Amino acid sequence: MDLQKLKEKGICSLYGERITVGTSTCGIAAGALKVKESLNAKGVGCLGFCSAEPLVSVQEDGKAPIVYRNVKELEKAEILGWFYPWEFSPLEIDHPELEGHHNLPHLREHPFYRKQVKIVLRNCGVIEPLSIEQYIAMGGYHALQKALEMKPEEIIEEIKKSGLRGRGGAGFPTGMKWEIARKNEGEKFVICNADEGDPGAYMDRSVLEGDPFSVIEGMTIGAYAVGSNKGFIYVRNEYPLAVRTLEEAVKIAKDNGFLGENIMDSDFSFEIHIVKGAGAFVCGEETALIASIEGYPGEPRIRPPYPAEKGLWEKPTVINNVETWANIPVIILKGWKFFASFGTEKSKGTKVFSVVGKVKNTGLIEVPMGISLREIVLEIGEADDVKAVQTGGPTGGCVPVELMDVPVDYERLVELGSVMGSGGLVVIGNDSCMVDVAKYFLEFTKAESCGKCIPCRLGLNEMFGVILRITQGEGSQEDIERLEKLADIVATASLCGLGKTAPNPLLTTLKYFREEYLEHIRGRCPAGVCRALVRYSILPEKCVSCGLCEINCPVGAIKKTDDVFSIDQDLCIKCGSCFKVCKFDAVERI
Repeated sequence: MDLQKLKEKGICSLYGERITVGTSTCGIAAGALKVKESLNAKGVGCLGFCSAEPLVSVQEDGKAPIVYRNVKELEKAEILGWFYPWEFSPLEIDHPELEGHHNLPHLREHPFYRKQVKIVLRNCGVIEPLSIEQYIAMGGYHALQKALEMKPEEIIEEIKKSGLRGRGGAGFPTGMKWEIARKNEGEKFVICNADEGDPGAYMDRSVLEGDPFSVIEGMTIGAYAVGSNKGFIYVRNEYPLAVRTLEEAVKIAKDNGFLGENIMDSDFSFEIHIVKGAGAFVCGEETALIASIEGYPGEPRIRPPYPAEKGLWEKPTVINNVETWANIPVIILKGWKFFASFGTEKSKGTKVFSVVGKVKNTGLIEVPMGISLREIVLEIGEADDVKAVQTGGPTGGCVPVELMDVPVDYERLVELGSVMGSGGLVVIGNDSCMVDVAKYFLEFTKAESCGKCIPCRLGLNEMFGVILRITQGEGSQEDIERLEKLADIVATASLCGLGKTAPNPLLTTLKYFREEYLEHIRGRCPAGVCRALVRYSILPEKCVSCGLCEINCPVGAIKKTDDVFSIDQDLCIKCGSCFKVCKFDAVERI
């Protein structure tokens, strides 16, 4: 194995004439495979800007690539901007001199990219995911080479000084976890938690699809540091592209001497096995995930002992998520000071978020910790109709628009009643009902609860029943007090993080949008979302008999009488189609 030769080969393939198409899951969904075939292009990962897919990058020899957005036919596509392939990487690497395109916009001038700092996503959308030569050309495996020349304790100290906290949700200091495992004797394991199950979240999937070697290298460094020779990547089977890419990447890494026996001609040996999860949300909790690998039902276990002391098969186990592992090579190669130069006092580095919902620029972003929610939503996402932002997935809280100036870090979000979580960020518009939003997430966590502990199993079911009753117009003032009491019990007494945080959407909507709950109890849904509390009628004095409402009614509830239309309330299913299509404000929603 010759790292320099592989690097030179990667540079040649990266910087010559080249057309690439983003063929991660988001790109494929937008039709990228047909575009790739028509252009005879190479497939790369996702550049993050999912609402602009398919994204095509065209690079002439000696010139920086030009990125085109929403490509169906390249000749008719809009230019998004140009960039240097290495500028997305924080690593100091040798690269050819390329000529820019000064008559075209730079990619970093676009609001979506302007405030981003890419560490985890450094190679996504730039390299071909399974080209280990291109990965090395962008600085890959130089960190492992450096690590193998260090003492394990030195590596752990570097991670501790960097301030890296686990990006899977809880934010536990990564170096401290590694140190605990290192001090325990006997066989040890490392695990990558790629069981990403949050609705609207796809951070881990994109990294695995676009830059799998960064995770593999990070795990290998971690295994060397804690004294492990065997690792597992637990990835949900609903990610078929990520699974295929990972399996092939592990094989390629082994064939090139970066996995297996005597890695990089050292005395260190390490192997990685892929485990496919069945899609249980609770398996994102580390002890439930460990139980699943062992062949048991995915149910959390009482802690302590923690996995770093007694984990997989009761052996010391380090478990971190995809994003955490992908940070490791950069910290080792650039040093802890580089990573710690980003972020806040207690939350160092960057964080990857999937920005979805009522927002113009949907996609995957990586920003320094401490950036405000307002900057993410209004500047990067260019949203213009925001009621709230839900952070942290289905167990995160809903932060109202007036509090969006809060800096994003672990502690500040908890103060607002939310969590960082793995990085899901849903923008909620003013046309949404916050009671319905809380109901949706309660229904999700109720269905995904493993049922092992009584507070979570029964408490979430009871909470959902109460909020369902409120949305159906059968609620009372006592129901609000009951919800708050139930939420406190579930959060306090549940065994694992799912139950402890599941009440967050309810509690934050009760705290910041209490009036909406009271309106529902009075028999009205202000947003017109809860059908049981909505009634539509046509105002005769405004109706011009255009017939749009009648044409769009799915059940034939709208009839014409005396040159105007009216709604048969017995037939109306309250879908709101008449309200949406009327151009003359003749349909009233009560």
